[in-house]
Amino acid sequence: MKVWLYWCVSLVLVLSVSIKVAAETNPAFPEEKVIVYNWTNYIPASVLAAFTKETGIQVEYSNYSSSEIMYTRLKLLKGRGYDVIVPSSVLIARMQKEGLLQPLDHRLLPNLKHIDPSLMDQTFDPSNTYSVPYLWGSTGIAVNTEKITQPIQRWADLWQKQWRGQLLLTDDMRGVFQIALKANGQSTNTTDPDIIKQAYDRLSALMPNVKRIEANQPEQAFLSGEINIGVLWNGDAFQAQQRNNKIHYIYPQEGTDLWVDSFAIPAKTKNKLNAHRFIDYMLRPEVAALCVKELGYASANLSARALIDKYLLDNPIIFPPATVVKQAEFQKDVDEATKLYRLYWEKLKSGRL
Repeated sequence: MKVWLYWCVSLVLVLSVSIKVAAETNPAFPEEKVIVYNWTNYIPASVLAAFTKETGIQVEYSNYSSSEIMYTRLKLLKGRGYDVIVPSSVLIARMQKEGLLQPLDHRLLPNLKHIDPSLMDQTFDPSNTYSVPYLWGSTGIAVNTEKITQPIQRWADLWQKQWRGQLLLTDDMRGVFQIALKANGQSTNTTDPDIIKQAYDRLSALMPNVKRIEANQPEQAFLSGEINIGVLWNGDAFQAQQRNNKIHYIYPQEGTDLWVDSFAIPAKTKNKLNAHRFIDYMLRPEVAALCVKELGYASANLSARALIDKYLLDNPIIFPPATVVKQAEFQKDVDEATKLYRLYWEKLKSGRL
C-alpha cells in the first residue's frame, strides 16, 4: 500500500513539473484560447486553423449578422465576453466613448507597419488607439443579367414599379439609408434630421419592392435564383460572381458609400495577450492576401498587394476604380443622429416582419 501510494505521489509530482515546464516554454499550453466575435464568413477557416496550428491558441469564433447586433450585445455585456471584435468605422468612436474598447498596445503589433497609411489615423480613431483596419469595401447593386436585361445604372432605378416584391436589401442600417440619401443627392454621413426624414420617407416608398432583408450570406439568394436584383456588399457580390458569372455588381451613378472594418479589443477581455497575437497574425501580408482571395474584399494591408494575383487587383468589384472612389464617401460616425437612424430603421424593418 505504501509503495503504491509512493508511486502515485511521484507520478503527480512528475506531471506537475512537466505541466509547469510546458507552460513556461509554450504560452499556449495546456489550452489557450481567443474568442473572436465577427461577421459570418469574414475570416477564412484555413486562416483560423493555421493560427491555432502555429500558436496552439484555440479560436472560439462567434458570429453576428449586423453591426448593430454586435454593438448592442457588447453594450449589454459592458465590454465582456469577447477578445477580438471587428466593428465598422462608424462604431469605433461610439464604442470608445462608451468605454467598450481598450487601447491597443502597438508594441505587440509589429505587423502594423504593413497597413496602408491612407487608412490609418482617421478622425474616428486618431493614432489608431483603439482599432486596426482589416478590410474595406463598398455597397452596390447586384443584378443577374441572365434574368434582368434592362440596364441598371442608378440607385433611383430600384424604385421602379416593375421590381415590386423582387428586391433584396442587406440588414445594414447605414448601408440602406445611404441608398436613399445618395438618390436624394445628399451625404451618406448627414446628421440633419430633416434630410434623414426625407431619406426615411423615400425608403418607405421603396419597401413594396423589397422581398427580403438579409443579414447572413445575402449572395445565396442570388445563387439560388430566389433574387435577381438587389443590394449587396462587394465581397458577397464577388463570391456570387465566382459561381455565376451572370451576376454583375454595379456602382450607381449617384455614388456610394465605402466602409472600413477594423480589429478592436473589448474593454474587459480576459485574453488581452492572445487578442494581440491574433490581430498581429491577421496583419501578416500573406494572411491578408489570402483573405482577399477568399473573401473578395479589399485589404487594408498595403504590403499584401505584392502577393495578390493581378486578376484580383484588377477586379473592380474588389478594388473600385479611382473614379468610383473619388465620388464615394467613407462612412463616418454620426454621433447622436444614430438614434434617429435607428428609430427609422426599426420602423422600416417592422413593416417586413
